[in-house]
Amino acid sequence: MIQLAYAAGEANEVIEATSGVIGAAWLVPALPLVGFVVVLLATRTLRDRAAVIAIAASAAAFVVSVAVAIAVLADPASYVRPMPTWIDVGGFTVTFDLLVDQLTAVMLLVVTGVGFLVHLYSVGYMHGDERYPRFFAYLNLFLASMLILVLAGDLLTLFLGWELVGLSSYLLIGFWFEDASNASAAKKAFVTNRVGDVSFMVAMFLAFATFGTLEILELVEDAATLSSTTAFALVLLLMGGAAAKSAQIPLHVWLPDAMAGPTPVSALIHAATMVTAGVYLTVRMSPVLVASLDAMTVIAWIGALTALLAALVAVRQDDIKKILAYSTVSQLGFMFIAVGVGAFREAIFHLVTHAFFKGLLFLAAGSVMHAMANRTDIWRMGGLRKVMPVTFATSLIGWLAISGIPPFAGFFSKDQILTEAYLHGFGGVYVVGLVAAILTAFYMSRWFFLIFLGTPRWPADAHPHESPTTMTTPLIILAVLSAGGGLALNPVHSGPLYQFLAPVSASVEGLGLTPAGPLTEAVLIPVAIVAALVGIATAWAAYLRRDVSQGVVREPVRGPLAELFERKFFVDELYEAVFTRFGRRAAEVMVWFDTRVIDGAVNGAGAASLAVARTTRRTQTGGVRTYVGAMLAGAIVVVAVLMLQVR
Repeated sequence: MIQLAYAAGEANEVIEATSGVIGAAWLVPALPLVGFVVVLLATRTLRDRAAVIAIAASAAAFVVSVAVAIAVLADPASYVRPMPTWIDVGGFTVTFDLLVDQLTAVMLLVVTGVGFLVHLYSVGYMHGDERYPRFFAYLNLFLASMLILVLAGDLLTLFLGWELVGLSSYLLIGFWFEDASNASAAKKAFVTNRVGDVSFMVAMFLAFATFGTLEILELVEDAATLSSTTAFALVLLLMGGAAAKSAQIPLHVWLPDAMAGPTPVSALIHAATMVTAGVYLTVRMSPVLVASLDAMTVIAWIGALTALLAALVAVRQDDIKKILAYSTVSQLGFMFIAVGVGAFREAIFHLVTHAFFKGLLFLAAGSVMHAMANRTDIWRMGGLRKVMPVTFATSLIGWLAISGIPPFAGFFSKDQILTEAYLHGFGGVYVVGLVAAILTAFYMSRWFFLIFLGTPRWPADAHPHESPTTMTTPLIILAVLSAGGGLALNPVHSGPLYQFLAPVSASVEGLGLTPAGPLTEAVLIPVAIVAALVGIATAWAAYLRRDVSQGVVREPVRGPLAELFERKFFVDELYEAVFTRFGRRAAEVMVWFDTRVIDGAVNGAGAASLAVARTTRRTQTGGVRTYVGAMLAGAIVVVAVLMLQVR
């Protein structure tokens, strides 16, 4: 047994587990993977029964995850579940060994729990779709992929799950591929994530060159031996991969367009699975991160600027799901603020609460769309609280949670991140994060007010109604978790989740971080509450105090700045000009060079050979007299040449 070199001094011992509950951990990804294979192969015969198999697989994975979490809680340690080898070349060996510890247990519960609820919700939402069975097959594949990522004991196996998640998201975002915008969104997500994957791969190359292994426990154990230069490069390369998966600037552009897929997909991607993979990776490698404070500072500022930029864009969006999409980008920014300032446990805490309230909000948006015949313009809604009481009540809880109002979940997790940023000396990051928190309360209040309150503005042909039980039940469960999850898990820095994650989270105590100013936590918490109330009050004055009806101008404020937010800071246009158009021109030049120069030289040589052949073939007449005459002429020429040489 070895002790992991976490700076906190509370590291787990490492235990090999081949039996018992931990020994059965391989079933967690295997069950949905089997569900995927069965449903996909029997799509035509299963039809509606496909949902039963897929839901059963996800439920079983959740049950096993609960058992694994209980086992880790009862006997905390880092368990390694030996599995077969899948690469053994020239001394480089990679196995499918599973790593199970406190961080794994938390992630398993979040992924399988929210995943199961999304499966259940999809029964009502996707009913009647012509590819209904295939949708559930893809959901199972997505779930299995994320679970492989979470359980991986080495970076290469983690990367396998990482890529499978990318494939699954491509299939689900573009599920309704008949619409060109859906297919385009799927390709955009796929290509953008490949950029981050290159960074992740280079990070693995560097890690192997430095440590001679890709085993996570060994990398963590030897992290303290890294030089400052190597640590800086390795952390930023890992962050490059994380930025793509978790939609941080400059690779955030794919996530809002991912709304093209069915709403359950949006909830699954945005709440608990794919987008949290980057946060999980950086927290898992936290002992490596603390080896470079400069790299952590870069991560903190990336998170802060992402949180602010996405919040500003969300303020001017009108699509019910795109507002939530930019909200997800912003909330992920808060998680990376936590990672960058060394608040690793707070990052996971916010990941958990975000899974609750963002999953709830996305599923609530899907419920509204289901009731409004797939309309997504929030300005064509209003007054839905009377006809959709369950969706309204649960959305109310989700809105208060993400806005940071106590005692709802988002208040505890998000405000602890801001507090830690200030107390660890990141004053500028704290200010930017506080502004983003005010904007969060504002745009989410705008979302909630325009959908559920005020005067009904829906068209005459719309007949909104409450969604079926299969859709409202997950809403109620997530609402309960959003209401009490923060208070139950981690109301203060010594809460149960905080203590549970201590052995697998690096400490920054040795980095010499000092508070950014004289304010204490007792002051910072009320400041955060006031910030949330300011955002809500501003939205109330803008959208409820005045009469928002079909005849009123949509937004009270217009101008160049508002247009900048509406156009998403023209980032898409910039990428279109720099990468797409430039890439097209470069491709056109290469095509010209290939066809005119390369093919021209090859074709020219062939044409010259053909011309010579056409000329010389005329000498082959088949006449004997012609050949004898030619021989005689040749002989005369040879004799003449010899006579000239003799003379």
